[in-house]
Amino acid sequence: MWVVLTLFFAANLTAQDRNCGTMDVLDRQIKEDPVIQKNMEEIERQTKEYLRKYPNGSGQRAVITIPVVVHVVYNSSVPAQNISDAQIQSQIDVLNLDFRKANTDVNLVPAIFQPVIADTEVEFCLALQDPSGNGTTGITRKSSTVSSWGTNDNVKKLSAGGVNPWNPANYLNLWVCNIGGGILGYAQFPGGSSATDGVVCDYRYFGNTGTATAPYHKGRTATHEVGHWLNLRHIWGDANCGSDLVADTPTHNTSNGGCPVYPHYSTCSGAPVEMTMNYMDYTYDACMQMFSAGQKTRMRAVLEGAGSRASLAGSPGCMAPNPNACIPPAGLATSNINTTSATSSWSAANNAVSYTFEYKANSASTWISQPVAGTSVNLSGLTASTVYNTRVLTNCSLSSSGYSATVNFTTSAPPPPCNDAYESNNTSGSAKSITINSTTGIGSLNAKISTSSDLDWFKFKNSNSKRNIKVDLTNLTANYDVKLFRKGNLNTPVGLSQNAGTASEQIKFNNTLSATDYYVQVYGTGGAFDNNNCYNLSVTISGSAFRTDGSEIEDVLIPVQDEFLVFPNPATDEITLVVPFGKQTEGLLSVVDITGKVVSTQKLSGDRTLKTFTMDVSQFKAGLYMINFTSGEKSYTQKLAVTDKR
Repeated sequence: MWVVLTLFFAANLTAQDRNCGTMDVLDRQIKEDPVIQKNMEEIERQTKEYLRKYPNGSGQRAVITIPVVVHVVYNSSVPAQNISDAQIQSQIDVLNLDFRKANTDVNLVPAIFQPVIADTEVEFCLALQDPSGNGTTGITRKSSTVSSWGTNDNVKKLSAGGVNPWNPANYLNLWVCNIGGGILGYAQFPGGSSATDGVVCDYRYFGNTGTATAPYHKGRTATHEVGHWLNLRHIWGDANCGSDLVADTPTHNTSNGGCPVYPHYSTCSGAPVEMTMNYMDYTYDACMQMFSAGQKTRMRAVLEGAGSRASLAGSPGCMAPNPNACIPPAGLATSNINTTSATSSWSAANNAVSYTFEYKANSASTWISQPVAGTSVNLSGLTASTVYNTRVLTNCSLSSSGYSATVNFTTSAPPPPCNDAYESNNTSGSAKSITINSTTGIGSLNAKISTSSDLDWFKFKNSNSKRNIKVDLTNLTANYDVKLFRKGNLNTPVGLSQNAGTASEQIKFNNTLSATDYYVQVYGTGGAFDNNNCYNLSVTISGSAFRTDGSEIEDVLIPVQDEFLVFPNPATDEITLVVPFGKQTEGLLSVVDITGKVVSTQKLSGDRTLKTFTMDVSQFKAGLYMINFTSGEKSYTQKLAVTDKR
């Protein structure tokens, strides 16, 4: 037996797309501690005896539930490594589906192998009790400066910067980290040291959401590695036409990568069809769908009776703690995050009298602690673009819980810097120009309200083809408002946005008039200002009208049949006239002052649709005028007030 196992362990790992480090780790562990090999020989002897007694793999009980603790060890400079609770739960869900033959893709297994697909009657739960009997989420998190952990088991050692395992007699310890070297995961076989027992998965190949990366994005890396942890070998026996010690799996000449086309024949004796969809092959996650009955029996052999992992069946890890116990809050999360503040909240915990909340910058070594009566806390005085750590514990009447898992968040980046180059622009006469890109129809700039009396004026011009206007004021760190004016009437805005206390303002002005100059005024409400931070002003002009939902609609001009429009009114230098020709193609426009004197007359030519004209009134004296337009038998009159220029 010793010779057979020696040859088995010494076989070279065949490299394919999937890269499992289990056999290399086993080889290293045996070299470091030869007792492991003897332990495994004894486990193999016990397995054979179990197979003799219980060939269907169910000797003692129907379903065994294994408590799982997931240790997330992440690099502090790579926040993505600190995977979410939801991603962790997705992996537990995948394990339960795969091990119970409940996976939705099991129907893809070819008919030849359908009779041997196994429900292993093994389930998994995130632990509800820690080794001390306290409540837990089954997740621990630890920040580290290690860039990649490799397969030397340091991630399992507190002394090396990792996390020590919880008692492996009662828990499946599952570490998630950046392994590096192209390794997706590795496991420790039964018989190894309890100080390193468990499974390690790379954070990019764990669960089926979040950072899970195709083609290993369906959680099957952990399924494969937990198979090793429960004493399964690679299906090709890690040798050319090797043995996986299972009777109902065909002999594979080597591992299979990718998604082999069925039937895939082995080159070994008898050329059997290979079970490429078995979880213990190296195929892509989407092409793995089954354990066999023989594999189930091997796994049950270590979980039942005198099996080396039989203690898991009696573990209290999946049992809720004492209802009177003081347990850490769940659901810690952060919202309303900006450059200098955020809000942390959590779910209420049973028996809580109060909570102690702690936070710190990720780079700091000391936590900032504060008592909290409720289930949320507002944080202020934070630094922009900084990763922060948060945690919270429950204070009960007689004791306090441990801390919850650490949850990180990153404050927002500050607005782009500006030197307030647009001062002085405190009047419309000193308004600074916004350059509109001719291709995109967008212009933007950064400026700031530097004092309580500061008024920022800007100007731009639309075009005949892009008459509709949208003004966006964003990155507001104080209560700012914005107005839009049309040239000729800087007393009455055509657009106004005054949303109290919001981080943005917006004006939409859909305009069927001709092109002209527009002015934007930005100001602080009630003297609000911020001399340290800039706002962003963006102007968009478009040939399509802007909807209130943010989209654009097709610009359709509707003929005005019987309306004569004069705009702006009052005016100082230029007016726009919308004249209805009706069925005519020309008309006469005349301007008469208050004494009845005709000061201007001109012939206008057009067609049966709406026509727009501009007229210079800068030479008119201030006063009231009557403007008349006559076309055919119809005549229209409007009053016009001309005012002095500023």
